[in-house]
Amino acid sequence: MIKETFRKYLEEAIGSDKALVAFSAFDSPASTAVRRNPFKSGQCPEGRPVPWCRHGYILDQRPVFTLDPHFHAGAYYVQDSSSMFVGHAFRELLGSMDVPVGRPVRVLDLCAAPGGKTTDIAASLREAFGDGFLLVSNEVMKARAGVLADNVALWGDPNVVVTSDDPSAFAALPGFFDIIVADVPCSGEGMFRKDEEAQRQWSEDNVALCAARQKRIVADVWPALKQDGLFVYSTCTFNVYENDGNVRWIAQELGAETLYEADVLGASDGVLKTELGYSLVPGHVEGEGQYCSALRKTSEPEFRQMKARSQRPSSQKPLPLPKGLEALVNVPVSLRQKGDTVTAVPASLGSDIMMLEQNLHVLAAGCALGTLKGSTLVPDADLALSIMLSDDAFPYADVDKEDALAFLHRDAIVLPDSPKGYLIIRYAGLPLGFVKNLGNRCNNLHPQSRRIRMDINRK
Repeated sequence: MIKETFRKYLEEAIGSDKALVAFSAFDSPASTAVRRNPFKSGQCPEGRPVPWCRHGYILDQRPVFTLDPHFHAGAYYVQDSSSMFVGHAFRELLGSMDVPVGRPVRVLDLCAAPGGKTTDIAASLREAFGDGFLLVSNEVMKARAGVLADNVALWGDPNVVVTSDDPSAFAALPGFFDIIVADVPCSGEGMFRKDEEAQRQWSEDNVALCAARQKRIVADVWPALKQDGLFVYSTCTFNVYENDGNVRWIAQELGAETLYEADVLGASDGVLKTELGYSLVPGHVEGEGQYCSALRKTSEPEFRQMKARSQRPSSQKPLPLPKGLEALVNVPVSLRQKGDTVTAVPASLGSDIMMLEQNLHVLAAGCALGTLKGSTLVPDADLALSIMLSDDAFPYADVDKEDALAFLHRDAIVLPDSPKGYLIIRYAGLPLGFVKNLGNRCNNLHPQSRRIRMDINRK
C-alpha cells in the first residue's frame, strides 16, 4: 500500500500528471534486464535494447540465470535497466574530461556492491582507454564487499581494484581521482516494485536521515576528487531531498558546477528531466527507479594527512616463483607474492595500486594466478575468468551444458580423453574454471563460495 505522504513526495518531484502514471505502474511486476560483457564471447539472453545502453537488453520474462553457464562465466550481468542510466551518464561525461598524460585515468565507484555499475563502468573505460585506466570499486560493508569481489572476478577485468573502506578513508588520497561515481544509500523508493518491505519502511524521517547521510558520504570523499574532476551522483529514489536538493548542496557547500544545463547526460526515451538531473520512473521507462546528476569540481582538493595503514610483514618466507608465470597472461604484468598466493598486476598500475594498499583495505587487485605448493602453482579460479588469460596458458576441456552445470555444482566429472594435469573447463568457448584431471576422475577446483546450490536437474 503506497503511503499518502509518499504520493505527495513523488508529485513534488515529477509533477502530478507524471506521478499518476507511476502510481499505476507500481502495481505491475518489476522488470528484468541484462547487460552483455563486450570483452567476452558467449550468449546473452535476448530481449529489447535498453535505449541508453547498447549492451543492455530488457527481457520479457526472467529466466533461471543460475542454470546458465554463460552467466557464471561472466558473459553478461543481470542489472536493472534504469540502473544502467548511470553508466550512460558516465560514458557521456568521458567525452568532456581532460585525459591525463603519463598515467592511467583514475575512477572511483564509491558505493559499488553488488557490482552492476562497476562492471558497466569498467567496460566503458576499457572501450575508451584500453588498458589505460584504474577503477577502484569500494563497498564499506564487509559481507557485501565479498559479493562485489566475486562479481568483479566473474567480469574478468584486471584493472579493477576492490576495496572495503568508509568514504572518509579516501581523503588520504587528495586529488587522486579524475571521476567519482557515488550511487549513495537511499530511502529506496525506486525499489517499491521489487521489495514490498521498502514500501512499509518508507517514512519522512527516513528520507531526512538518508539525505543527511548522503551529504556526509559526499563530503567525506570530496577531497579525493581532483580539481575539475567529474562527480556522478545517483540514487534509486525519487524525492527532491535526496536528489536535486543534495546536488544543489554539493555545488554550493563543497564547490562545484552542475552540468545539467549543458544537458551532458543526454535524456531520452521516457527519462524525466528534473531541475538538476534526470529521473527514471516506472511507467515512464521499462525499469525501476533511478536518479542521476553530474557535477564538475571547482574547489581545490583539501589535503588531510592520514596515517597509512600499517602493513605487517609476513613471517612466512616467500617460496621461489616457478618460471614462466608471466606467460599465463596476455599483458605486461608485475608478479606479487603474499604468503603462498601469487597475483599478477598490470604493469602500468603498479605504483597506483601500491599507494592504494598503503591507505586502504584492498581486497583484490589485478588477477590471482594461484597458490604455490612447493614449486607447483595451483591455478586460481579467477585466472580462468580473467580477460588477460593467455589462450595457450592451459589445455582446455570443452564440455556440454550438463557437464558444465555439474562442474559449477562441484560434482565429479570425468574427462578420459583429456590430458592429465590442470585443465580449464570450457563451455561454448567460455572458460568456467579449473580441474585437475587425474585420468579416472577430476579434482574440481571451482570455489565453494561460487558453486551452484540449487538442483541442476541432471536426470
